[in-house]
Amino acid sequence: MSIELFGLENIPIIDGDSDISQIIKEAIEKQGCNLNHGDIILIAETLISKAEENFIKLDELNPSDDAIELANQSGKDPKIVQAILDESNEVVRVGPNFIITETKHGFVCANAGIDESNVGDGLATPMPKNADESAAEIRKFLEQEFGEEIAVIITDTQGRAFRFGAIGTAIGCSGISPIWKRVGEKDLYGRELETTEIATCDELSAAASLIMGQADEGLPAVIIRGFDSFDLLRNENSSIKSVLMPKEFDVFRK
Repeated sequence: MSIELFGLENIPIIDGDSDISQIIKEAIEKQGCNLNHGDIILIAETLISKAEENFIKLDELNPSDDAIELANQSGKDPKIVQAILDESNEVVRVGPNFIITETKHGFVCANAGIDESNVGDGLATPMPKNADESAAEIRKFLEQEFGEEIAVIITDTQGRAFRFGAIGTAIGCSGISPIWKRVGEKDLYGRELETTEIATCDELSAAASLIMGQADEGLPAVIIRGFDSFDLLRNENSSIKSVLMPKEFDVFRK
């Protein structure tokens, strides 16, 4: 099996209310790559939040006593800490220049997923309010326009426990199951798999992140073409929530 990844090169800088579905359609047409059956479009969450005008105006925040205390512990700006608290259900851990929280969406990640890069001065972007819904809206529009079944994944850059470095991670999806349950299949020696579940949307997001980059690459949308398991994992009612581990099973938070 082989897959192809390529960035959409005609996405303009988004700084406010914008129709991302139409922008991606026009970028595909300008690039001349069309959409094929089984294509997967991966979109950086910052693009979604900016287009939906989901901004945090840092200068308008008044840090609480809790925010100031956490700022002293972490070394972060108190206004950013207040933004993190506003977007979180729970603070999990505090370390040098990071605060691990459970976001209002249920994700456990650094700094509630708030991003200060690729956005104007004095602003930050939280995670999209409903990345599954945003992905579904874009997918349905593009499927109608191009007449092909596709999937859309909204990605974020997140760290991982016990490892340095960040990778692309899925925070929303539509048209494809985020988990591939392979229990019952056989390995190379004929043994039956008993617990194997693959975070397919995360793997696809990590691959796309190699193209998107983290600095001034200007490629916030990537198409993955040729993923053989698309039809097997096709799911028009998918949700990223199926990858979220219930707190009672999260041994790292106990």
